[in-house]
Amino acid sequence: MTALSKSPLADVVLLLHFGFLAFVVCGGLLAWRWPRLAWLHLPALAWGAFVVLAGAICPLTPLENALREAGGGSGYGDSFIEHYLLPLIYPGAVQGPTGRVLQVALGVALLLFNAGIYALLWQRRRRRARRPPDKRGRSS
Repeated sequence: MTALSKSPLADVVLLLHFGFLAFVVCGGLLAWRWPRLAWLHLPALAWGAFVVLAGAICPLTPLENALREAGGGSGYGDSFIEHYLLPLIYPGAVQGPTGRVLQVALGVALLLFNAGIYALLWQRRRRRARRPPDKRGRSS
């Protein structure tokens, strides 16, 4: 693999990272429409929450950095969230302990947001289970 082909691969890893993060954040909303998706979303949510709350580095971050460096670019030393997302959300507050506090706050907000969605989803399922079936044998 040549150096030139590794930089686009790093971009693919970056897009996968963003896609995974979007799924972690919004997967509960998708599970509202497709309830079986919860079986994929809940482990992704658990992993995402762990990485954010523990301040861990996702394995995709070192992979992206290695591909960037192999392609002649430079990687970054902080986590994916600290490098790409916190500067977008809180541009002046990503240095030092304040950035870590904000990252934990985002992790807690992520869990609360999804807990609310799943609570509503669970409540909807319980309501539907109690309804009598319609003429076609379905519980509306």
